[in-house]
Amino acid sequence: MVVRCGRELAGACSAMRSLGKDRAALTGSVSSQLATENNCKVKQRYHHPSETLNQLEVPEHIHSPSLEMLLRRLRAMEAQQDDKFASILDVVGKFGTFQRRLVALTFIPNILLAFFMFADIFMFTAQKPYCNTSWILAIDPNLSEAEQLNLTLPREPNGSFQTCLMYLPVAWDLDSIIQFGLNYTVSCQDGWIYPETKKRSLVNEFDLVCGKESNMEGAQTMFLAGLLIGSLIFGFVSDKLGRYPTILMSLLGLIIFGFGAAFVNTFHQYLFFRFVVSQALVCYAISSVCLATEWLVGQHRAHAIILEHCFFSMGVMFLTGLAYILPHWRLLFLVGGAPVFPLISYIWMLPESPRWLMLKGKLGAAKRVLCYAASVNEKTIPLSLLDKLQLPGKKVTKASVLDFYNNRHLRKVTLVMGCVWFTVGYSYFTMSLKLKDFGVNINLTQVVPGLMEVPARLCCIFLLELMGRKWSLILTLFQGSLMCLLILILPPELKSMMVLMIVLGEFSLAASASVFFIYTAELLPTVLRATGLGLVSLAWAAGAISSLVVIQQKLTFLPIFLCCISAFLALFLCSLLPETQDQPLSDTLEHYSLQMRIYS
Repeated sequence: MVVRCGRELAGACSAMRSLGKDRAALTGSVSSQLATENNCKVKQRYHHPSETLNQLEVPEHIHSPSLEMLLRRLRAMEAQQDDKFASILDVVGKFGTFQRRLVALTFIPNILLAFFMFADIFMFTAQKPYCNTSWILAIDPNLSEAEQLNLTLPREPNGSFQTCLMYLPVAWDLDSIIQFGLNYTVSCQDGWIYPETKKRSLVNEFDLVCGKESNMEGAQTMFLAGLLIGSLIFGFVSDKLGRYPTILMSLLGLIIFGFGAAFVNTFHQYLFFRFVVSQALVCYAISSVCLATEWLVGQHRAHAIILEHCFFSMGVMFLTGLAYILPHWRLLFLVGGAPVFPLISYIWMLPESPRWLMLKGKLGAAKRVLCYAASVNEKTIPLSLLDKLQLPGKKVTKASVLDFYNNRHLRKVTLVMGCVWFTVGYSYFTMSLKLKDFGVNINLTQVVPGLMEVPARLCCIFLLELMGRKWSLILTLFQGSLMCLLILILPPELKSMMVLMIVLGEFSLAASASVFFIYTAELLPTVLRATGLGLVSLAWAAGAISSLVVIQQKLTFLPIFLCCISAFLALFLCSLLPETQDQPLSDTLEHYSLQMRIYS
């Protein structure tokens, strides 16, 4: 039905409020009551209830938030009528002991995710090398280190020793060397020494100095490349094999290639281990968000994902504390990676997503895991309700990556969220690189943002309740992008102001990341949820790589231009998406398309 209201807006609102009291007679009551209004015209046809509510529109010349909110709630009631799974979760318990335990199981993995993701920051600490000139000790082994350097190393104009050159060794006695001195210089022949260094890092372990500094950037590039490939592969794998085996696969990767990085013998082995562990990280991040989304409902879903991300921020502080205490990079991986071994117990403790099981036609397994969850929560699911848990036609739901192109609603969500995630990745990495340029202590650059990110993510709880998913994402993304733009515009002389802008920007982007995962997971259907999260995560890695490339260019306007364009597109496109707060999850593509038409 199409309702065109005139001057009697209050009468229409009261009539519609009365409809909510009798949901069974919703569509018929609207037409009968509103027809009595002098300035209302009603055109009535027979439709499916969801289609009927979809056509109940607020007139363009009336802008009433209360009417729009009422219509949204009525539409949500109709959509929830067909969501039998949500009804079962209500009986199981929305946030009982089982769900709390499920959320608690994500704490340690998220701490480890942050540890392994940002470990490279402390692996390549700045070192001052000098050529190894131990050849002179064969002439006089009693020389002190200062005397050895003074006789065998050339000096810079300012009087300091050169780091990449040495005097050519000669077969003279010590008196001749002291009297005549050495004149011919060559590049370092026997490696380097690091007399001023107190800690062992990859730089002095594999001599990444004097022309080999590019290897450090190579490590970052390899890590981001792993994120790209992992996002593409393991989202698809999670939708095919399930959340449970994919999470176990990622934890196995953390054990072998995360903890195992402490035992590499060459720098190329280290690069390979980092490449693989980055794929394990993104694999866990995608699958765990899907599992939490599909087990929890309403505000509990948002709270659980936000809490996961808070422990991720705590993992950054955990890494910083260990790096400050431990003197060797291998010890850092051994001690920091040790908590990954208790995660082997997840083989017996972690449940599979019942929504995924149902879509794959494994109804028996879905019923068993739901009954187990109900027993942990000390609840009982009626058999009549369990019998309703089946697919239309009892067929396995099929979907493929091609649906992201063929389905226009799915295509729209993926492109918009990809643009948002690109902006977040680009802005975050730009801020991190700028902060590094200021020469701030490396421990402070990690601890301060980590401390700020925890309250930033917790603030999302209240923000989501007040503004919903869409406008919370728009607000936090706008703040983060604005801070990034100010950092690029402000002169570098204003160091204190720049650092403040960076901290505020990372605060906003941390909140954006949490809202983004919640919003995207709810926008995507269960059958392709992990694949969709993987595809949009590609954009985050692309944004990070773009930041690394653009920030090194001599054209100063290029970073500013890309920041403005990406932020404007992301904010504009995000406003086109529907709100998902208090709405049921879509499982199949058919239900997804119908629901997107209703709420768009």
